[in-house]
Amino acid sequence: DKYGLGTRLQRQRPGAPISALAGLSLKEGEDQKEIKIEPADAVEEVEPLPEDYYTRPINLTEVTTLRQRLLQPDFQPICASQLYPRHKHLLIKRSLRCRKCEHNLSKPEFNPTSIKFKIQLVAVNYIPEVRIMSIPNLRYMKESQVLLTLTNPVENVTHVTLLECEEGDPDNINSTAKVSVPSKELILAGKDAAAEYDELAEPQDFQDDPDVIAFRKANKVGVFIKVTPQKEEGEVTVSFKMKHEFKNLTAPIRPNEEGDHSSEVIWLTHHVELSLGPVLP
Repeated sequence: DKYGLGTRLQRQRPGAPISALAGLSLKEGEDQKEIKIEPADAVEEVEPLPEDYYTRPINLTEVTTLRQRLLQPDFQPICASQLYPRHKHLLIKRSLRCRKCEHNLSKPEFNPTSIKFKIQLVAVNYIPEVRIMSIPNLRYMKESQVLLTLTNPVENVTHVTLLECEEGDPDNINSTAKVSVPSKELILAGKDAAAEYDELAEPQDFQDDPDVIAFRKANKVGVFIKVTPQKEEGEVTVSFKMKHEFKNLTAPIRPNEEGDHSSEVIWLTHHVELSLGPVLP
């Protein structure tokens, strides 16, 4: 019994009515009474509006919308202070399966607030995360060094390469600065939840270039890029490409007739745009 109703009903004597419904039944020998409700009548004379109704200022934040009034037809409140909380029905989700691998993407549970994804097939769980760590003072036509952080979300070692956008790239439409990214391939260590608590773990030696890599901690790496604003005023936006490897470790339920290529390494390229703030005079 997941809801505790069985134990309550077992306490009742066999054949005894439930106390909550006992008052709704008629007693022996009692006649049913018919209750008549008078319908509402239309009134020709309506009370006049106050004199300041057309002249006083209106605060829209205190006035309810038409949808709010229709959701409470019993009261139809005019002011927001007259609103009553509405009963919210139980929210559930249907079971959702992937059309290709037939895995459960979401599965309903008894508690609607604890619905989780059973397997991690969302792109954010596989694409390296790019964040801005420090931004110097950006000035027109002066090269500045910006520090970015790359975080590896998977447990395997990932190789990442940053590429500059080519001329005529249809995705490169918002860039207002010239960017110079490192030409070397970046190696991101795998994600290990217990690594930051293990003081005896030996750090891996990746032989990083200090001109490219600022720091390295677990699955996070600090990378330097050089930015040169091309406009005298406005926001500085840089664009570049991020190329990384992807390995699908989730095996499909139905085997592929042509062979299992799920563990094959695939290289993916994403367009990245970063807003670095305004240009200083």
